[in-house]
Amino acid sequence: MLRQFDVVIERDEEGYYVASVPQIPACHTQARSLDEVAQRIREAIELCLDVEGAPEHTLEFVGIQRVTIAA
Repeated sequence: MLRQFDVVIERDEEGYYVASVPQIPACHTQARSLDEVAQRIREAIELCLDVEGAPEHTLEFVGIQRVTIAA
C-alpha cells in the first residue's frame, strides 16, 4: 500500500538541510544536500512506521506562512 506524507525541509545556520514529517512526531533527519535529505527522510519514515506503526491521526497539509514579530 502506498502512503503519502508531507515533508518540511529547512536549512539550518550551518547549511544542513533538516527534514521533518509533521504527521509522525520525532521523524526527522538532516543532510548536506537536498538529494541526500530526500533519501534519508524516506528511510526515516520507513523506520518510524516499522517501530511505531501508522499514525493514529492524519493531518492535512494546509500551507506555510511566515510571520514577522518584533522580538
